[in-house]
Amino acid sequence: MRLTLEFGGGLELLLKESVKLHQVDVTQKSGEDKVTMRDLLSWVKGNLIKERPEMFIKGDSVRPGVLVLINDCDWELCGNLDAELEEKDMIVFISTLHGG
Repeated sequence: MRLTLEFGGGLELLLKESVKLHQVDVTQKSGEDKVTMRDLLSWVKGNLIKERPEMFIKGDSVRPGVLVLINDCDWELCGNLDAELEEKDMIVFISTLHGG
């Protein structure tokens, strides 16, 4: 499944490639016909993050202070971790806790 991921507010500095925009292909788990945000977060942690994953992930979710948008809609309105993603969705992660 082709997705666009955007990282902002300093989160891009945690990634292997410190760029804000990533075009990624995420595969469904064996026997699953959908990809959820829970699956995506696990994929991001294993494939994109190079250092300090605790600044992005806490448990199986994002840490407090990270705003998540799915196609410009707050993920809390879409089902949080259980939100089902579709081909060409845009997911934005923005840290609201950064120095100033």
